[in-house]
Amino acid sequence: MRAIGVAVLAGLMAAGASAQGQQAPAPGSPPLDRSILHVQVILDMLGFGPGVLDGRGGQSLVAALKGFQEARGLPVTGRIDPATLRVLYQYRAKRPTVTLTLDQRALAGPYVNPLPKDYGEQAKLPSIAYATPVEKLAERFHTTPEVLAELNPGARLVPGARVTFPNALPGSRQYDSKFRPDWQATLNGLNIDARQPQADHLVVDKSDGVLRVFDAGNRLIAQFSATMGSSHDPLPLGSWKIYGSDYNPKFKYNPDLFWDAKRNDEKALLPAGPNGPVGVVWIDLSKEHYGIHGTPHPETIGRAESHGCIRLTNWDAARLSMMVKPGTRAVFQA
Repeated sequence: MRAIGVAVLAGLMAAGASAQGQQAPAPGSPPLDRSILHVQVILDMLGFGPGVLDGRGGQSLVAALKGFQEARGLPVTGRIDPATLRVLYQYRAKRPTVTLTLDQRALAGPYVNPLPKDYGEQAKLPSIAYATPVEKLAERFHTTPEVLAELNPGARLVPGARVTFPNALPGSRQYDSKFRPDWQATLNGLNIDARQPQADHLVVDKSDGVLRVFDAGNRLIAQFSATMGSSHDPLPLGSWKIYGSDYNPKFKYNPDLFWDAKRNDEKALLPAGPNGPVGVVWIDLSKEHYGIHGTPHPETIGRAESHGCIRLTNWDAARLSMMVKPGTRAVFQA
């Protein structure tokens, strides 16, 4: 459904405007490994989204490796094995990090911090924007504020500062002129490459938590980790079609569609913004009230539940929207 729970809406990040104010990695978390980060960066560039670029292993990286290995005819191990490294080594020119000088534009808002919990109050906002500059920059480079803190210990996010990011820079920003200026700005702000393969059909498989993109020859051309359904709102199995994409969408909150809605909740029209319930894009499906969309919480993809919809990171949802068109088939299976 076009929905996420109240608790998710209330959990937006409130990291500070400097790297010094960011949260540290969770206790016991392994340190950032630049070799792993390099693999993640290359996979992300090639359309096999490893989730957040954080220099650590995990289920999203395993899934991305398996997809890449399947697509390249390699043994499907889910590991960074010698055969996979030999293929990835062709893209070694894509460095794991990039260091840039911040300017005022990179740090400019608007920002909303804190985000009101009440939907009626959210409806009064001009947008549901990022909470802080560090959150904006983290999402632009497909990572989290915590990873930026690791890469830039003690750094401050101010104009003129030199800051190191995971290298999510795109190869092209020549976006199709048919896109509205605001959507082109969103794609640019998320470092989405203008050159994307075209999908013939999608397959969403509940068993492994990924969305696969296939071409007309049934070749796997892209794959993204996804959150899909819950015990209350299971993934709607079957074959559906994509009706179209709503870019930078507003969100119509209807408590009648939410099992966990509060008794006194009323219908509300929430403004657009990357921290809105469906993120930066809604890809509408022929199944009423269901779609594929972004999220304000990229770190939860594959680790949380949804109200039946397919939820991707904002950057993966934006990229997918460029691959599909009205009529593209979407198969949901267990």
